[in-house]
Amino acid sequence: MNLKLTLKYDGTEYHGWQRQPNGITIQEVLEDCLEKVMKKKIVVTGCSRTDAGVHAAMHVSNFSADTSIPVHKIPLVLNQFLPRDIRAVKCEEVDDGFNARYHTVEKTYRYRILNCEHSDPFLSRYVWHYPILLDVDKMKEAATYMMGERDFTAFMASGSSAKTTVRNLKRVEVEKEGDVICVTATANGFLYNMVRIIVGTLVYVGNGKLTADEVKKILEEKDRRLGGVTAPPEGLILEEVVY
Repeated sequence: MNLKLTLKYDGTEYHGWQRQPNGITIQEVLEDCLEKVMKKKIVVTGCSRTDAGVHAAMHVSNFSADTSIPVHKIPLVLNQFLPRDIRAVKCEEVDDGFNARYHTVEKTYRYRILNCEHSDPFLSRYVWHYPILLDVDKMKEAATYMMGERDFTAFMASGSSAKTTVRNLKRVEVEKEGDVICVTATANGFLYNMVRIIVGTLVYVGNGKLTADEVKKILEEKDRRLGGVTAPPEGLILEEVVY
């Protein structure tokens, strides 16, 4: 059977999704726990290689397994082995050709900034605390220049293996509720650190280091050095994956 598994996780204690030799990852923990449940070695394919410290409200993976456990009850069994900061929420049988990574249509990420003088210990794992007051209206204006299908080389960190740097950024919304500024981005795919660089650039607009008009120039010149900082990982969450 080809099984589609949906997780949610707090990425604070992990070195990202993808298995690697220098730290514990979500994939490693998941595969180890699945092996205990399925009584055989399991290799999963994930929808997104979230970075160290990044969270997910919806992360989809698929794997092949034959089991006597009713498919819809696999999350219940798996959660007995998973740590508390990783939860399986749904499992279903899918066509053999389904691939969690390559069959995504779009992804939505949300980034939260705590924009006030003092940090909040109850939010610190899930926000970027930025104590300088940001101009949200200017950030909203700059966000409009980012939307559409274009080359996002200027919003990609070095080390990417992407075959093309063109993405269709369908939505970039900036909203503020209380002291929290939320940046929501939806695209057909994202480049390495793209959302965090978008957020860092919007923060530079909000604090006056860049103008909204300069964002257009950054995109046109395709120069990462012209943009803002790469926002820290803790404020980022993979919100939704659409197939």
